[in-house]
Amino acid sequence: MAATPVHPLELSARVIDSGVADEPVNRVTNELAELADGVALVESFSHSAAVDTGDHLVVFDASGAATGRAVVEALRGWSSKPVRRLVYTHGHVDHVGGSGAFAADADAGRRPPPEVIAHRAVPDRLARYRATDGWNRAINARQFGWLAGAGGLGIGGSGRFLPDDVLDPDTTFDRTLTLDGDGIELHHERGETDDHTWAWIPARRAVVTGDFLIWNFPNAGNPQKVQRYPDRWAVALREMLALDPELLVPAHGLPIAGRDRIATVLGEVATALEQLVADVVAAMNAGATLDEVLHGVRVDPGLLERPWLRPLYDEPEFVVRNTWRLFGGWWDGNPARLKPPPDATLAAEVAALAGGARRLADRAAEVADAGDLRLACQLAEWAAQADPTDPGIGEVRTGLYRRRAAGETSLMAKGVFRSAAG
Repeated sequence: MAATPVHPLELSARVIDSGVADEPVNRVTNELAELADGVALVESFSHSAAVDTGDHLVVFDASGAATGRAVVEALRGWSSKPVRRLVYTHGHVDHVGGSGAFAADADAGRRPPPEVIAHRAVPDRLARYRATDGWNRAINARQFGWLAGAGGLGIGGSGRFLPDDVLDPDTTFDRTLTLDGDGIELHHERGETDDHTWAWIPARRAVVTGDFLIWNFPNAGNPQKVQRYPDRWAVALREMLALDPELLVPAHGLPIAGRDRIATVLGEVATALEQLVADVVAAMNAGATLDEVLHGVRVDPGLLERPWLRPLYDEPEFVVRNTWRLFGGWWDGNPARLKPPPDATLAAEVAALAGGARRLADRAAEVADAGDLRLACQLAEWAAQADPTDPGIGEVRTGLYRRRAAGETSLMAKGVFRSAAG
């Protein structure tokens, strides 16, 4: 029989007070924990939080398609009250994909479906997902597909990226919205997405953060996704801090109880983002190229060791790129790359200068053995592009990307390099 998981508030207190994460802080148990009187959290791939407001529940996020039913079952083990309102903290599929299970639960109880509430940009996001279904299935398979059991999370499978039974928002808002009768305030700010909502529940002195806190370095740089907003992310965290909350309920990672613990975590995440953005913008103002910024801007290594800031999903280098794109566009400052030659043409020319594609591959192996996997992968990529039919070159390239993936910390880098290795 599996051991009962430590209560998430107990675990977060231990981790924050010690600064050491001796067990996972992002748990997918699909089990419910009551965090305060009338406030509960189901820990899933994306959590679902519920607030009992008297005669009904207000729920934040529906989790994903593969976990939505389990989340509803966990909630029903806690309360039989109807879910009157379902708030999407944003439109990512791991937050909205399970909404069909909430509709099915309402139908089984002969109740109306929940009123779905979201920022006004969520419908546009859902429409974009439907229009770019193939692209999104491909990039999510690359990002998550190598993980054991990822298909079971509904993020790398073969079905439609946005499930057909996802509930569209009934009510949308722009900057703020107070839920009449429930005493819950919704606030919009850009962060991981342009459609993000966080909530303040004054009666419980609780913030529901969505993905503004994920117990990893902020997911503000994902290399395969649309623009993200590290500057405004920090603003949102400061706004939450100003409310002096006593309970924090995230959509990923552990909930937190206690003013001081919450202030420590939110403050350090905000500081990391603020300093990174300031350093990138300062370098841009000084005329630096993206190459110079990428290899010059660093986050305090001590912060990256904090259990809520480890670069295990996204990483600072990718956030630097997204900050550049946010403030400076897509051109990296190198005039040769404004309108570059085709990759294969450049690769063929480099191979000719090197004495052949095989020589490039051999050099890639030498450079890798000397410890420079970044340069080695570029050389191997040129070799493979110059002569894609040479199996020996392919073997060198595959081996290098496997080594590269093994040495990375972030899930995103590992996913891309493992995909390249085949």
